[in-house]
Amino acid sequence: MIKIKNLEKYYRTEEVETIALNKISIDVKEGEFVAIMGPSGCGKSTLLNILGLLDDADGGSFEFAGTEVAGYNERKRAELRKHTIGFVFQSFNLIDELTVYENVELPLIYTNVPAAERKKRVEAVLDKMQIMHRRNHFPQQLSGGQQQRVAFARAVVNNPKLILADEPTGNLDSNNGNEVMQLLTELNELGTTVIMVTHSEHDAKYSHRIIRMLDGQTVTENILI
Repeated sequence: MIKIKNLEKYYRTEEVETIALNKISIDVKEGEFVAIMGPSGCGKSTLLNILGLLDDADGGSFEFAGTEVAGYNERKRAELRKHTIGFVFQSFNLIDELTVYENVELPLIYTNVPAAERKKRVEAVLDKMQIMHRRNHFPQQLSGGQQQRVAFARAVVNNPKLILADEPTGNLDSNNGNEVMQLLTELNELGTTVIMVTHSEHDAKYSHRIIRMLDGQTVTENILI
């Protein structure tokens, strides 16, 4: 599904140039669950942003589902992102002014899904995430675990091929964190490719493969299954 080769990313100011990704090469097959680990500042989140088409690289190749996307402009990146990628963030990134239902419905509006179909899909995913009873609540009225369930519902309502998770349990207690990891595992077992950035060795063990990064490069890979 994803093949990156010699990917580079730099951050420049007038006085200094920082290398965030240093000719990194990674392959991720369709249906894999991959964990990316490493110390803060090693390039994990930069890599995830590029994989999610939220940012572009300064060099190298990035193939997504067999198509070279490294040179895509923002319009093309946004179109591919809307239809194929779901995001789960540590900070949930829910819109406070929208209800649970409206937050989950938003990706379907962006992709012009008809109203009747939107209603069917939103209710189905809220039911699956066991958050239907909170559909008319606002994010600030929910617990952290409930907010993350809403974030998951929003991420998967468009049936994406790829889920990108950035520290998905970082703001949760252990019980809610374990529930989130179980949800990711279930999505992966249904065929969704998952790439997760994490500091947690416990969470990484849910994956098929752990890629460890240091100074913008991969240093080790461990296959778990």
